Amino acid sequence: MRRRSVSIVEIPVLDIRALFGPSSAARIDVDAQVLHGAGENGFLIVTGLPADIPLGAGVRREMLRVFELPDREMRRLWRRKFAPHNRNVYRGWFPLQPGNLTSKEGIDLGADVAHGPDVTDSSDPLREPTPLPAEALLPGWRQAVSAYYLAMERVAGVLMRSIARGLGRGEDTFDAAFHRGLSTLRLLRYPLRSAAELASCKDPQLWVDDDRHVVGAAHTDSGFMTLLAQDGVPGLQARAADGSWTEVPPIEDSLVVNFGHVLEAWSDGRIRATEHRVLGSGQVRHSVPFFYEARAEAEIGPLPGTRHLFEPFLYGDYLWARITEFVEFRGMAGERPPRRPRQPVLPDS
Repeated sequence: MRRRSVSIVEIPVLDIRALFGPSSAARIDVDAQVLHGAGENGFLIVTGLPADIPLGAGVRREMLRVFELPDREMRRLWRRKFAPHNRNVYRGWFPLQPGNLTSKEGIDLGADVAHGPDVTDSSDPLREPTPLPAEALLPGWRQAVSAYYLAMERVAGVLMRSIARGLGRGEDTFDAAFHRGLSTLRLLRYPLRSAAELASCKDPQLWVDDDRHVVGAAHTDSGFMTLLAQDGVPGLQARAADGSWTEVPPIEDSLVVNFGHVLEAWSDGRIRATEHRVLGSGQVRHSVPFFYEARAEAEIGPLPGTRHLFEPFLYGDYLWARITEFVEFRGMAGERPPRRPRQPVLPDS
């Protein structure tokens, strides 16, 4: 019999309202809590967000209307990997891929949904225009995703400045790297897996106990910071320091925050990139992650005074090498030649 191995460690829940105000004793205290949680758990749940940050069931429902598109219209948004006649390589829709450990579908939206065509570059898949459904098909949808994208940029920027202060550096240390960055807003659905589809997956990690199976394979994020809105359906778990799995509960009007490999290296190992996964719960699950990413041409190198030295690299080269390891991007590595010939390598923290 497979048994559950769930940690008793709880993900910290932090009220970060002080981060949106001027310097104060409260803000200094929250800076310390953010850095401690990022280093100990690599996962936080943040609350106390300003009222103009769009959160809640109604906001999610508005953005997730994209899953109501007719199949014919969805296929117009598919990446070229799945629809060879389509031009989009990196942005757009990825359908279900039966037989894999991960079972999800969704759409990746780039910075142009909020900032317009000036941030696109057709010569680089990472900066290609995002394929979007016609406004007439989903009236108001584009406005909703634009507002949400801008809000998540704001929250992520505030948290990065908090981290910089917590590390004892100038609060604008990281700002320039994210100007006109590659951040992705992803709308996700994890459908129920049928008995036949489960049988088609031969991965030995599929079943975690007699009742639950994986729908999102365990992984760590590639870059800097992820802000995740959950829909109330449980299933997200983070790997605790002792190797067991910790439930990351869905709390309304909050965001789950976790961190990636580049920020772990940039912080000299003081921030933890934590492995996480999603389990099926017998319900369809939706989530809305926002991946806060630097510019493709941003040069990432060791900060002054750090111990873990590594050769500076262009973030776009690193991102492409990492994301093409994931199932929804697998097989696409040759679609973007590196801008520098060497393979970006991060140190082990």
